[in-house]
Amino acid sequence: MNWLTLRQATPARIGLGRSGAALPTVAQLDFQLAHARARDAVYAALDSERIQADLRGLGLAVLPLHSQACDRPTYLRRPDLGRKLSLEARDLLQRLSRASGNPGASDAAVALGPRLRGGDDYKNIVFVIADGLSATAVNAHAVPLIAAVLPQLGGWRIGPVAVVQQGRVAIGDEIGGLIGADLVVVLIGERPGLSAADSLGVYVSWQPAPGAVDAARNCLSNIRPEGMPIADAAEALTRLMTAARQLRMTGVALSRKIAQPAIPA
Repeated sequence: MNWLTLRQATPARIGLGRSGAALPTVAQLDFQLAHARARDAVYAALDSERIQADLRGLGLAVLPLHSQACDRPTYLRRPDLGRKLSLEARDLLQRLSRASGNPGASDAAVALGPRLRGGDDYKNIVFVIADGLSATAVNAHAVPLIAAVLPQLGGWRIGPVAVVQQGRVAIGDEIGGLIGADLVVVLIGERPGLSAADSLGVYVSWQPAPGAVDAARNCLSNIRPEGMPIADAAEALTRLMTAARQLRMTGVALSRKIAQPAIPA
């Protein structure tokens, strides 16, 4: 098998050849272009207004929110601030939560969210769209993914979609806790690489509350046309959400449960 055949099977930079002691000009220019696209994706702005309009077009309520990172440089230097809602956003969710009679409106209830929520209705879900490290990915793929998933969610009670600027994955825990969601699904731009600047990630957490660890989430990654197409991602996400609701868990616990072999009757 020659290098040309191998290169056609992967986006990885292999068998590039050389010109003297350096890369060929074409390979060098391609590398510089990929690096520029990755940097642009990190600093790209979330098209919040268009995303909100598209979500309303799907018949969904929308909550525009912001993290405690006031701008992009702060977001990149202070990851912790991207994991927390701004005071204004938190106050808005608390007021909406109290108005709906949700016990998760208080700080104590949010901290103890999984123990205070429950009952027989495990259909409450909230989607969170956050720019993450690639607003390019979110602008392109977040709404199409939700649009592809919605027809498969018959019987679910869907809360308002939170569109968060300067947000990281863990901000979904606070949002889900304040809204009182049994399941939170965070759609976020993944860290861009030199072969993919538009990769969307999805993180699913059962009974979200601040302080949740990464092991309590499940992740679908590399959602983009050249990776996991939207249709495949929607099917995988629906299966994951259904399993989470049936087994009332996500993360490592869910993965282990699904991996267990069936016990013969």
